[in-house]
Amino acid sequence: MATILFDLDGTLIDSTSSILHGFHTAFDKFSFPNPTDEQICSLIGHPLDYMFANLGVRNELVWDFVAAYKEAYRQKYLDETKLLDGAFEAVAMASEFADLGVVTTKTSKYSVYLLEHLNIAKYFKTIIGKDDVTNPKPDPEPILKALKRLNKPAINAFMVGDTPMDANSAKAAGIVSIGVTCGYENSDTLKSCCDFVCQNAKEAVDHIKSRLNL
Repeated sequence: MATILFDLDGTLIDSTSSILHGFHTAFDKFSFPNPTDEQICSLIGHPLDYMFANLGVRNELVWDFVAAYKEAYRQKYLDETKLLDGAFEAVAMASEFADLGVVTTKTSKYSVYLLEHLNIAKYFKTIIGKDDVTNPKPDPEPILKALKRLNKPAINAFMVGDTPMDANSAKAAGIVSIGVTCGYENSDTLKSCCDFVCQNAKEAVDHIKSRLNL
């Protein structure tokens, strides 16, 4: 069987409203000027500490902001997160010919809760979050760890994601990167770093099936 690893935010799920709520709550709590929604969205996919640092938070305060974000995020993320169009069908179809995993910069705990809430957890054999690795995407470590847990080689393995971080992690790990434009990055940027670009996860799975002559 093939192996398909999926990113979460912007690839399978839309949790933008709860992410924005978490960030704005953190900035309000510490009376810092709020960034725009566009500034926050441009960084989604990076670890939270990186995002806050790049939004102007001083290093010594970053983890206080992260804690405030998580407290606010916990209150809303299950109710406000939804599957992107075609995501359920993509995962269900992919499970028929591939072992599936999730590789995300969310913590694995939140990821498991989300996938269970959205009724697709049963399709995934491993979930690698930021808390499972020392070096998150774009480092290859998360993908290599997912492959190790699945006991699968890099051959016939694919990473489906919506950011250059997903593509660069896949390239460094020696697997194929499939970019999707349904998330937080534009198609031109994805075309510059991905092996193939499509509109969403369903189209990505269709492409993988065709590539494997299935």
